[in-house]
Amino acid sequence: MKRDIITIDRDLCNGCGLCVTGCHEGALQMIDGKAVLISELMCDGLGACIGDCPVGAITIEHREAEAYDEVLTISKMVGNGKNTVIAHLKHLKDYNEKEYLRQGVEWLLANQDKFDFKVEDVLHAVHDHQKADACGCGDNTPQPKPQAHHQHAGGGCPGSAARAFGGGAASATNNGNAMVSGQSELTHWPVQLHLINPNSGHFKGANLLLAADCVAFSMGNFHSDYLKGKTLAIACPKLDSNKEMYVEKITALIDSAQIDTITVMKMEVPCCGGLLQLAKMAMDRAQRKVPIKLITVGIQGEVVESSWV
Repeated sequence: MKRDIITIDRDLCNGCGLCVTGCHEGALQMIDGKAVLISELMCDGLGACIGDCPVGAITIEHREAEAYDEVLTISKMVGNGKNTVIAHLKHLKDYNEKEYLRQGVEWLLANQDKFDFKVEDVLHAVHDHQKADACGCGDNTPQPKPQAHHQHAGGGCPGSAARAFGGGAASATNNGNAMVSGQSELTHWPVQLHLINPNSGHFKGANLLLAADCVAFSMGNFHSDYLKGKTLAIACPKLDSNKEMYVEKITALIDSAQIDTITVMKMEVPCCGGLLQLAKMAMDRAQRKVPIKLITVGIQGEVVESSWV
């Protein structure tokens, strides 16, 4: 899959920090006086930071992106020093990327005699001075997204940062004198197919629900009967642009994230049939093969077809 990834010329960077406020994913940070891409995993490639750089130190590279490799990533980062490593691991922890965090910490521990800093100091900084064990999990409580990431400055969408938070969140609304309870089965954000990052940990080995935008509005039992136990991506095959990117992302979910199944939920209207075609095109390009289930929903919310294709 080809992705747009920013690159930073450290010699040109003057340390002004303007690009950091333009990166709503939190992938850019100022470390030791220079802008550093601490998480290629979280870089959305939109380039909002480019408009903020007064010296032209940031460019976008369009390249074939291999599956995210945490060991390769952190092995490159150690050359930038302890503070960069700390920032990278904290970023993984803040976004609940537990598996990548574990891999990174294991690699540091296995190679700690090669660094000019103490890995113990890194772990204390990442885990807020709690004792960090060798698994790299430390405090498993999901951490809130840093408040600064929610500030909107200079383009980009501040709400598109990937995060996992687990499903089954109870909600309640006051309906007269009675409380009507519901339960959300959404496990992550974002969900729009253009915005998702196939490398995010919540897609690893998951069962993907690829739903047309209108489906959830038509079905009162969408969360309880169809979304539960699955990771969600939504799209409109008629109105959305750049469908080639959709095919690339679904292909990456199959090959890199190694999803187990794809459930395509579309409306019965003819223009919605393109959603299944996108999934089939991705399957043709993918190296792996996974089963695809098609569920067609009527405009009044009834299931008119459910079959494996």
